[in-house]
Amino acid sequence: MAVRNEEAVSRFVERFAAQLTEAGMQRMAARVFAQLMATDGGAMTSAELSESLRISPAAVSGAVSYLTQVSMVSREREPGSRRDRYVLHNELWYETFTRRDQVLTMWEKTLREGAASLGADSPAGTRIAETAAFFEFLQGEMLGLLDRWRIHKATLDLG
Repeated sequence: MAVRNEEAVSRFVERFAAQLTEAGMQRMAARVFAQLMATDGGAMTSAELSESLRISPAAVSGAVSYLTQVSMVSREREPGSRRDRYVLHNELWYETFTRRDQVLTMWEKTLREGAASLGADSPAGTRIAETAAFFEFLQGEMLGLLDRWRIHKATLDLG
């Protein structure tokens, strides 16, 4: 087994967290998520996260609350202990995009209702109808993309 370069791992965690933050994720949540991604087991306790990221337990708690709320991690009780472990979901990205598909469906429905209430001939109604059509298109493409990912993933040798 290869020896892990902890400094390189730390640089990766901070770089990926910065990119997630730029994309809109809360900063501490991004750091905690990136740290969990970088662990072999995909799970850590609050104390381990606090120590590895050099942040307070309160910061870990807030980050984990956010990540739990958006279903990116779950909380599990450590066997034989009163300590919680925070665990990445299996097939995290697939599940995240599947849930995003459900959000797109909800938005599309609301946008179509909004376009109808504004009037299809009004500039606002046209703009909202186009947005609904975009989400409908995106949703159809997303479903096909996720299906193609499953097929492609089966061909990969990822252990």
